[in-house]
Amino acid sequence: MSDNIDDFRQVLQSSKKILVLSGAGLSAASGIPTYRGGTGSLWRKYDPASLATPGAFSENQSRVWQFHHYRRELVLKATPNPGHYVLTRLAIPSMRHKIAPHAELTHVTQNVDGLLTKALAEVQAPLAARETPAELIEMHGRLFDVRCTAHDCSYLETNYHSPICPALGSTESFADDRSSEPVVKRADLPRCPLCGQMCRPGVVWFGERPHRILDILALADQADLCIIVGSSSAVQPASKLGSRVKAHGGKVAVFNLEPSNHAEDADFLFLGPCERRLEEVFAI
Repeated sequence: MSDNIDDFRQVLQSSKKILVLSGAGLSAASGIPTYRGGTGSLWRKYDPASLATPGAFSENQSRVWQFHHYRRELVLKATPNPGHYVLTRLAIPSMRHKIAPHAELTHVTQNVDGLLTKALAEVQAPLAARETPAELIEMHGRLFDVRCTAHDCSYLETNYHSPICPALGSTESFADDRSSEPVVKRADLPRCPLCGQMCRPGVVWFGERPHRILDILALADQADLCIIVGSSSAVQPASKLGSRVKAHGGKVAVFNLEPSNHAEDADFLFLGPCERRLEEVFAI
């Protein structure tokens, strides 16, 4: 395991297929709390991960919608940080080819905040859309997508309204573990405009199948370099992508604040704030 930047850049020079996996640590510098550990790991008195499940929604739609409304309001105020911009420049072929001249790249993110898409829009604007960026797969969906819970209804839309419905307005103020829980009636939560049934956040919850998982696994089986940024490696199948790349002789580079399970597979380990280490290592 190495933290030698020059050695890593030599690997970039020879790479043909790069798979980037990003997690919550990438967005931490933008003020988006992670689900696990550290400051902000509780919402009111609840573990956020316990609220991001189908069972939690079935038990208490109001509480789960209040939690996701709180996260929506945080993200609406957030902006991309330098780490997002580094990975976005890596997605632009003419910029990537300065350090990885032969490489195709796909970026898989566990994040639902959309900050990578915001960063891409800013970086790509001066290029006048002349270049097609590398594919971004949002395996856990998007926080601002809303879909109907009825099995026979296909309603899905992207909604940036603040609040998404009047009844959830200001409930984000009750965020610490000493807060009383506001009462929001089920009838006042977001409803499908097509069939009138309850809507749910369009994210992938724990226990649900990630988007395009077979494609993601196939990418890992083909990649000769996997770059893992800010992922806790606590959730499968994302936690296994590095080991799949290693299994056929590929290299793994991990950027994280502290070692995680991914470090076991790492050929390169760059510890520290993701945004700072990415800027140091990728001079593009």
